[in-house]
Amino acid sequence: MLDTAIVGGGLCGLALAAHLTRQGRDFQLFEARQRWGGRILSLDCRLSGHAVDLGASWFWPDRQPLLAGLLGELELESFAQFDDGSVLRLSEADAKPERIDVAGGVHGGARRVIGGAQKIIDALRQQISEERLHLDCQLTGLRDGGDHVVLTLLDAGAIRVVEARRVVLALPPRLVEERVVFAPGIDEAIREAMREAPTWMAARAKAVTTFAAPAWRDAGGSGNAIVTHEQAVFDEIFDASDSCNEEAALGGFLALGPDLRESFRDGLPMLMQSQFEQVFGGPLEDREHFYQDWAKDRETCSALDRARGREDHRLTASPLLRHALWGGKLHLGGSETGWRQAGYMEGALEAAQRILRHIICDTEADDVPALVADESVNDASLRRFSAWVERQNAGLFEDYRRRLNAALSEQARDQLTQRAMLGVAEDFFARALDALKALPFDLDGVAVERGRCALTPRAQKPFGPCLKQLFDDVVAFNATSCALSNFPYEHKLARDYVQAIMRDVAAAWTEFSRALNAQLLAGAKSPKRANGAAA
Repeated sequence: MLDTAIVGGGLCGLALAAHLTRQGRDFQLFEARQRWGGRILSLDCRLSGHAVDLGASWFWPDRQPLLAGLLGELELESFAQFDDGSVLRLSEADAKPERIDVAGGVHGGARRVIGGAQKIIDALRQQISEERLHLDCQLTGLRDGGDHVVLTLLDAGAIRVVEARRVVLALPPRLVEERVVFAPGIDEAIREAMREAPTWMAARAKAVTTFAAPAWRDAGGSGNAIVTHEQAVFDEIFDASDSCNEEAALGGFLALGPDLRESFRDGLPMLMQSQFEQVFGGPLEDREHFYQDWAKDRETCSALDRARGREDHRLTASPLLRHALWGGKLHLGGSETGWRQAGYMEGALEAAQRILRHIICDTEADDVPALVADESVNDASLRRFSAWVERQNAGLFEDYRRRLNAALSEQARDQLTQRAMLGVAEDFFARALDALKALPFDLDGVAVERGRCALTPRAQKPFGPCLKQLFDDVVAFNATSCALSNFPYEHKLARDYVQAIMRDVAAAWTEFSRALNAQLLAGAKSPKRANGAAA
């Protein structure tokens, strides 16, 4: 039986596959398209060789460290988006554009990959053996098989059934909710979270035109423009020239909705060229036009994305999309499930890392590592304890949801979040003390100052990230929960309410820390149990 089936060959799916390859783990990757990359799509201009990004393009190293780090690992270079700090604004169809200077630049320090973002996809693919990669395989159904998941796919039109111990859906959540049949069905709250996760750029179209020379720069323009009048073809234009500024190009996002784009399809190149010349002055000697309507891409745009059109960009996904389903066998991935920078390439990488951590925890939960050379009993026990704490992370939020739902079913109305959070924390701390009891410690030579064991801070350390993740998930969940929309103080947590919750958790933490310290002081056991104890 296959260990891991990954569905979706965009950045999230390929990054996860590359990680699993390096670890020697068993997996297969299935992609519905006949190409790899998802919403990353780069094409070459036949006349100039200039790489044109029609999908994801920019990244910001200061707030997207995962992507910046990946480029370093793949030995890919990037360059700064040309930006002189000015933008042209055209608010009337027959008027001349107005120049506006933007402090700090228009693009906020954005960078692009030399040779196009597709270079990332190609480099990841080279790390994965071809026999693990399958194009033209569309997922239609999933069935919980108890200790495995059964996938039904259309492989080049023919039905294919695959069994895997776990499945990763590295796809836009709305597409999953709309097209995949689950047996048994999944929680309605999770379905709602899927429907309320807009697929970034799904209803938009992007165009790039290459030119013989960047005439707009010669005229003192940066290539940036915003067009707001009713006849606009583009609402946003940017300089899409290459890293050496030798191959000139302008790009833009179309202002027209999907239906209008389709009705103007044949005349769009002329309309786009006309607007470029209206904004930047003309004539501009164009070479080649590139156009990608993502609303027509079946593997990107759901019916709901198309119907709703433009929606606010949400940088953080609902926590319901970030926790494993079906007893840890089913994981939702893709950029829209990212804890931060959702919708961007960074969000896809964050989702891949989250799922990788789950897979490692699943497969190594019962694999207690032996003492390594020169490792003390205390170091080994603290390492195991830290691993136990990290394994609890995924279950904390589910415990919160259960407690919250129980309170709602009992028609409780006051302090719902506060009580549920405190209950989760107290239970977590009690289980942690039990886990600690199973581990041996040797206090010979361990400093004790004013009654505090020197091991105590080390045992406390892994709790910080877990509690922070839990609180972030709670805030995000409450803000998107329909059930809590009738409870304004719970739906949008006010500062004083947050402080009250944190005081409760802090009090529970203080009690736990005292008990933990006392247990370490009193619970020294024989070092001979170091390799035999389980946490």
